[in-house]
Amino acid sequence: MTKSKFKNVSVKSTLLASALCLGVVAGATVPTLITGQPAANAEPVQVTAPAQPVDFSNVVKAVKPAVVSVQVKTEIEPQNIQNFSIPGFPEFKDLPKDHPFNRFFRRFGDEDEQGNEDKKRAVPHYAQAQGSGFFISEDGYVVTNHHVVDKGVEFVLVMDDGTKLDADLVGSDEKSDLALLKVKDPDRKFKYVKFADNLPAVGSWVLAVGNPFGLGGTVTAGIISADGRDISAKNYESFIQIDAAVNKGNSGGPTFNLNGEVIGINTAIYSPSGGNVGIAFAIPAGVAKDVINDLQHGGKVKRGWLGVHIQNVTEDIADSLGLADASGAMVTSTDETAPAFKAGVKVGDVILAVDGDEVKNTRELARHIGRADPESDVELTIWREDKEIKLTVHLGTYPEETASSAGGASPQQPAAPAELDEFGMNLQPGDEGLVITSVDPDGPAADKGLSRGDVIQSVGGKQVKSIDDVKNGVEAAKDNGRKTILMRIKTDAGIRFVGLPLKK
Repeated sequence: MTKSKFKNVSVKSTLLASALCLGVVAGATVPTLITGQPAANAEPVQVTAPAQPVDFSNVVKAVKPAVVSVQVKTEIEPQNIQNFSIPGFPEFKDLPKDHPFNRFFRRFGDEDEQGNEDKKRAVPHYAQAQGSGFFISEDGYVVTNHHVVDKGVEFVLVMDDGTKLDADLVGSDEKSDLALLKVKDPDRKFKYVKFADNLPAVGSWVLAVGNPFGLGGTVTAGIISADGRDISAKNYESFIQIDAAVNKGNSGGPTFNLNGEVIGINTAIYSPSGGNVGIAFAIPAGVAKDVINDLQHGGKVKRGWLGVHIQNVTEDIADSLGLADASGAMVTSTDETAPAFKAGVKVGDVILAVDGDEVKNTRELARHIGRADPESDVELTIWREDKEIKLTVHLGTYPEETASSAGGASPQQPAAPAELDEFGMNLQPGDEGLVITSVDPDGPAADKGLSRGDVIQSVGGKQVKSIDDVKNGVEAAKDNGRKTILMRIKTDAGIRFVGLPLKK
């Protein structure tokens, strides 16, 4: 019998071959067995964890005496009992003089029993509001929110040890929602805190201290969740977002870093229920320092003033102007008294930068100008007629009351409306341009929010007075390869620019 030539194969080799076969079948082989190349050893993210949980007690012990509860007494208008009514019951003024309810209503109303209005016994009515604040000086200056002290007539500060102190309002600024109080006739030195020079990075630990729901002296911890948040149309400053528990009554209280420095002033929460959901907003210390300094030295905040009405640049507007990006703030109106007008800024200009700092939208422009010193010079980078230009503007001081743009459409003229099928609307000549008399609800004009009564003042940067002016502007834009045409529109809400798409 012929002997097998495999007889001398070692058991070790046989087992190895079996292992390889089993490995391939089971899917347990490593890439080396398939490709013949060693596997790439990617390194996972590694973070060194703290040896023990963070202890905030030393920070709290140091800063808590500087934080106060703010109690505000506000006067409310007394209700006129003559306007009081009960469903199904006669009005007070219609009651006979001998009616038993007549004496009752007069007793609690504004007239005496003889009906003499010159003998009114108007008794003031008061309400109590509560918030938080903190000392920034040893002589008793306290920072809080404007909305905490708004309409207040008396102010009481309650310290961490329960001591109550009467205070005066030094100044308040609605735009930044900040206010400054001062202890009346201080007879002691107060422990105070300072503003941080820098904002900690997102993810850093912070502590919020305040007076939630009137409980006083409450400390919560969290992290900075985000920065640069825009949360209010009235306030053009950006905010710090934190996830430390903040509730009603925390307004005006400080948020600290772990060095005991104030990095923000708690001012708002996001809450569908009215309670904490882990999203709170604080005014950055950098903003607060400048505002509080102005309030402390004059009681009012001075801001730079450019004197323009502006709107954001949309994709359509950017395309119609030849801008690469939908960025900047577009000037919709100004007047001859404004610093911008005197420096040569024109309606339709797009402000791209201030002193070399990019301006992405209207809020950023407002921040740059508002933070600038009045009577100082700034350099504007402007997009005009397909190119960038530089203009130097000598800023004014932001007025307390600014006039809004005149609203309303111009009176319609007797000329018959003409149809502009390009955009789905009818136009009629008016004193300030072309009045829109009707809009096709399915047309481009309606899609961009134009409506009956709006006035088209310019097309493609040129003033229009007739339908032919509009048509000529449209043809010129098409000849230049534009996909959209820019129109200046006057509405009841003011003036804005709209980019309408052009038909091929």
